Amino acid sequence: MTQRSKIDTDGAGTAATGPPVVHSPAGLTSAEVAERVARGEVNDVPVRSSRSTTEIVRANVFTRFNAIIGVLWVIMLLVAPIQDSLFGFVIVANTGIGIIQELRAKKTLDGLAVIGEAKPTVRRDGVAAELSTSEIVLGDLIELGPGDKVVVDGEVAEADSLEIDESLLTGEADPVVKKPGDRMMSGSFVVAGGGAFTATKVGREAYAAQLAEEASRFTLVHSELRTGISTILKYVTWMMIPTAIGLVISQLVVKDDNFKDAVARTVGGIVPMIPEGLVLLTSVAFAIGVIRLGRKQCLVQELPAIEGLARVDVVCLDKTGTLTEGGMDVTELRPLNGGDETYVRKVLGALGESDPRPNASLHAIIDAYPDTVEWRCTESLPFSSARKYSGASFSEGDGENSTWLLGAPDVLLKAGDPTLPEIDHLNEQGLRVLLLARAAHDLDTPDVATDARPTALVVLEQRLRPDAADTLAYFADQNVATKVISGDNAVSVGAVAGKLDMPGAENTVDARHLPDDREAMAKVLDENAVFGRVTPQQKRDMVAALQSHGHTVAMTGDGVNDVLALKDADIGVSMGSGSEATRAVAQIVLLNNSFATLPSVVAEGRRVIGNITRVATLFLTKTVYSVLLAVLVVCSQVEYPFLPRHLTLLSTLTIGVPAFFLALAPNKERAKPHFVRRVMRYAIPGGIVAGAATFTTYLLARHHYTGEDALAAETSAATLTLFLVSLWVLAIIARPYTWWRLTLVAAMAGAFLLVLAVPWLQDFFALKLVGVTMPWTAVGVAAVGAALLELAWRWVDRRFPA
Repeated sequence: MTQRSKIDTDGAGTAATGPPVVHSPAGLTSAEVAERVARGEVNDVPVRSSRSTTEIVRANVFTRFNAIIGVLWVIMLLVAPIQDSLFGFVIVANTGIGIIQELRAKKTLDGLAVIGEAKPTVRRDGVAAELSTSEIVLGDLIELGPGDKVVVDGEVAEADSLEIDESLLTGEADPVVKKPGDRMMSGSFVVAGGGAFTATKVGREAYAAQLAEEASRFTLVHSELRTGISTILKYVTWMMIPTAIGLVISQLVVKDDNFKDAVARTVGGIVPMIPEGLVLLTSVAFAIGVIRLGRKQCLVQELPAIEGLARVDVVCLDKTGTLTEGGMDVTELRPLNGGDETYVRKVLGALGESDPRPNASLHAIIDAYPDTVEWRCTESLPFSSARKYSGASFSEGDGENSTWLLGAPDVLLKAGDPTLPEIDHLNEQGLRVLLLARAAHDLDTPDVATDARPTALVVLEQRLRPDAADTLAYFADQNVATKVISGDNAVSVGAVAGKLDMPGAENTVDARHLPDDREAMAKVLDENAVFGRVTPQQKRDMVAALQSHGHTVAMTGDGVNDVLALKDADIGVSMGSGSEATRAVAQIVLLNNSFATLPSVVAEGRRVIGNITRVATLFLTKTVYSVLLAVLVVCSQVEYPFLPRHLTLLSTLTIGVPAFFLALAPNKERAKPHFVRRVMRYAIPGGIVAGAATFTTYLLARHHYTGEDALAAETSAATLTLFLVSLWVLAIIARPYTWWRLTLVAAMAGAFLLVLAVPWLQDFFALKLVGVTMPWTAVGVAAVGAALLELAWRWVDRRFPA
């Protein structure tokens, strides 16, 4: 069978550089490609999935706090023993860990990006082949079909009912019909029909090249978590400056007889104010999240998507390709109105042959009814999600001409048609039903579907994903609402959802009856879970309606009709086998096409957010008590109680080591908003209690001890109190307890006891408890501090709920 194609190959366009481009149906020759490569007329925009190695090293090394600590470290190396410079080595180790983990994440991302990269079909020497976008040269002839993304700017050379969606570039929602000679913009995508275009602008000159490069970059910004941490660090910096200046002046005045000791204690007061490990741990937690998801064939195109999905409370699912597998099978053919089944089979075979890029439904028909007749296709109308049907006109070879439509029965049939109850019965069984109808009008008339004569029903069975039921059950268990939003018949969608035991499947809503008002639509969406006959624009409106009610919405999909909704959702999730357009706009691509991977992504996000919130409280409690101690020392005009080695020991045992374990532990709690407020409401009272308890012990010790070694004894007592209170903060943060969390807290306590018990460690850290009275007094003050911590945090929970 030969198909009449609406092709014009005589048009010409001018490239951004180089000679005029002449459209050739065979595309460029190998020699022409080689010439263009030699001239540099290639699509050299790099596919970026991650920061470069240089950027990673620079971001981890050249930070504000590393600069401050670096200066303090150099000073300490000059004026004090090596023990007081340990904090510098810790920072070097932390920075190294951060760089290594992010490089590992980069390697994972880059590898996955190559797998998931779109490969456009390019015609050269008359042969079509898939090439990487970077291999395209100026003048290449690039073929297009439904769902394909326009990867470079160009000019239409061939058009067969070609409809392009440019909404992501222009904001115009309606598809644009393209004809030979029309301009094509990179970043747009095909919604119906097919054709080919000639590349007229490649590389960075293409319209969307800069946007695409920026959008595909691995980034650690634009997330509530990192924005919140940046806000906290900004305030910490402003607190540090006056406090540090006051501390420097006071210590030089108090210790005017020992300059080096004054400097050492001043640095000891400044260093713990800096929550330097917090940024590191955030980067490490995100990077390890990327690596873990990468092992499950999940490409995170924008890193904050891990965080965003953790905050999601509504997941919108497209049925086809998400709850069901892509393939279908024809289970029955029912002729209507006395139709001849043999003739109907011929029509279906011809319809299958008429579409060069069939969708899943048409693929099933092609498999069941291969084309066996010499009919000539004179005109074709490709399937569109907005129309819900496709069609073709044929010259049957015996002088007869016919026009046929294949699509949604409830769209092609009039309300009240006697065939509809029969179709509803099939839909209730979860079957998909297509109507074959003979058109009474020409295919290019707007009312082609009017008065179409029903000829046969094609019954298709969809293959349910074996893991879909468990995934839906997971979301229900996690209090995440699921909404099935499909373009298919509402009853059929409800039946599929019912087979998967989805709550609310029995109350399916036909989206054609949804209110246009956003508030009214949001109310219907909140009350129902399954929606059928949803148009692509309605999907977008439904996402916006849910967001208007304060929901954080994730949208999954694989078809071109999902693109607008994926783009507008808080998190867009595409299947790896989905169209190029959906993969381009989604933040997360499931390369294994498994909907069951989604719970892993949600769990990873919750782990990262929940754990960073925990450890941020540890770090900022230290900052608060360090600032408070410095202020109290300045106001009291006494010597600062600690040397850097003391606070390095305390930070390592109560924050550094535990934070790494806590940051990577499982955590299923759904992420909550207001990160800064939730962290500071614990850190401020915790820091105040720790600082006040420590300074109380220090003042009591100053009155208790006398003599030449009094300061060392006072410092040891104060260190004991601060360690015990900080350990209690850790014990609270580690709740709810598991065996390993209790082991972690006990191990940190044991390590501190080891320092106090082993003579050479006592000397190394300058810690030696003198007498009995003061050490037990320090323990008593710490016990009171622990009780105050419990009371303060319970009061905060009631007064400032998260």
